[in-house]
This record gives sequence, C-alpha cells and structure tokens, in this order.
Amino acid sequence: MNDSYGRKIQYLRLSVTDLCNYRCIYCMPETGVHKKDHSEILSIEEMTEIVRAAYALDIRKVRLTGGEPLVRKGILTLCRNIKEIDNAIELGVTTNGSLLPAMTKDLKAAGVDRLNISLDSLNPETFSKITRGGNVQNVLNGIKSAQDAGFENIKINTVLMNGINDKDIFDLIQLTRDNQIHVRFIELMPLGVAKYWNSNRFMTTKSVEGYLHNAELLRIDGVARVYRIAGYKGTIGLICPMSDSFCPSCNKIRVTADGKLKPCLHSQQEIELKGLHGKELEKAITDGILQKPQSHRFGTVGSATERFMNEIGG
Repeated sequence: MNDSYGRKIQYLRLSVTDLCNYRCIYCMPETGVHKKDHSEILSIEEMTEIVRAAYALDIRKVRLTGGEPLVRKGILTLCRNIKEIDNAIELGVTTNGSLLPAMTKDLKAAGVDRLNISLDSLNPETFSKITRGGNVQNVLNGIKSAQDAGFENIKINTVLMNGINDKDIFDLIQLTRDNQIHVRFIELMPLGVAKYWNSNRFMTTKSVEGYLHNAELLRIDGVARVYRIAGYKGTIGLICPMSDSFCPSCNKIRVTADGKLKPCLHSQQEIELKGLHGKELEKAITDGILQKPQSHRFGTVGSATERFMNEIGG
C-alpha cells in the first residue's frame, strides 16, 4: 500500500532482539542495555503474525535485525515461518557476522536470501575499539562461511566515523577487488549515543568518492549509489542519510523487538502491535504506514527518537 505521500511501502525491518554480543560505540551505551523481561519481547509466533499481517498489506521484503539477530533463540524457526507465508518474500538478515560460521548453512536452509554484515574496520585494533572487544577475524570467517554456503550479493555495511575508521576506507574498498561482494559506506547519523558526539566525528560519503575516480556509477539501488572500479569483481555503495536525504524514496517501516511499529527511524512516534491479532493488527500497521512522516528532521539536535540503534534495528 502507499503512504500519505504516495510512497509504496513494501519493506519491513523487524528487530528480533535488542541484545548483542558486541557493544559498538555508535549503537549502544558502554554499559550495555537494560535487559527487558521475556514477556516484553515479541515471541516468534507474534513476529510471524506481524509479518503475515504486513504481507496482507503488500509487504514483500523482510529484513531481520537486532541487536544481533543470531543471538535470538528461535531465529531459524522464524525464518522458516516467514518463507511458509510466501516463499517469494525476499528475506534478509543483518548481522555483525561473528556467529555466522556456525549458522550460515542453517540460515540458507531456512530460506534466508540475503545477508548484510556489519564491518567498520579491517584493522584489528580499530575494530576492537569500535565493537568494544570484538575480533575482526571472526567476522572475516563469517563472510567466508557465507560465500561457501552459496550466499550471493553479500553486503558489507561500514558506518563512517571521522578520526576512528576514516583511514580504513581504502582497505575496505579492496575487499571488492577479488570478491563479488558489495561494500556500502553509510554516513553516521545523530541517533542514540551518536546524537551527543562532537560534530567532527561525522563525515559524508564525499570522503569515499575520492577513492572512486576510476569507478563507474552502475545504478541507484534503493538508498545507495552503486559503483564498480574497473577490473574489480564487487561493487561499492554510498548511502547518504545526512548529506543527501533519501526520504522521498523511503519504502520501509520498522518494528522493534518489544512490538512497536516505527513509521520512521528518527521519529518518536511508535504504534503498539504487541497483543494485536488479525484485522486489528492489520489496521494498526495500516495506520503506521499512513502516519509515516514525509521526512526526518535532524536539524541541529539529531534524531527525535529516544531509543538506541540496537533497540530499533539496523
């Protein structure tokens, strides 16, 4: 269905947990998150019902996020349930990749079509600093396991942070030289923890364009401008929520792990879905789509939402 501004909404990002085995500096507080009671979090059955209701409203793309979705008990069951609604649903998972080696084949068998893997640095020290203790080799092993399992169009997500990982841009681009993967550079947004960061930490994708002077612009793919360097197997994407708002083409809604529909990532507005069923659930999702704002309004104070990114879903 269309929202009030004529945008066709076909994409649901569903957070299956707000928990994670990393503590990325832009995603959650250093102290971690307050663990919600089990009863506050959507069950696998409730998540399945939400996807089914969204499907009835013409949602055809679902991405499971977190936190880290692979720490969620029952994640494989949820994947299978979604594919049972309609095998044609495009099902993706966004993960930090560290747990993939033990789960990749099972995810493939459960019907997952696409993987997005977060990787903000190839430098072990920088990676550990960003994730507060993570091991970059675990993520690289995860990428390799995804390739070996037959996943195609693997996307690597890199959040740009000036003075932290800006020197890693070239090395990350080089991942596309011999691999058919898509490395996407994403501008840091003033959301959650990062809302209070010094403005010097924020950088635009113009910093990446300097490395792409021999690259060809292939296409506009959703929110990303996609490039390929001559002779490279993979591609590079630039996502610019700050310097070039993509709100006019936004086609997604989000549901948090505790069952709140967010028509916009950056809005305070949330619509309760937990406890709703059938036509009542469909109506709530319809209302959320129709109440989707025309655009975010970062202004000078950052995102209006009070949630951290791990609570909303990447």
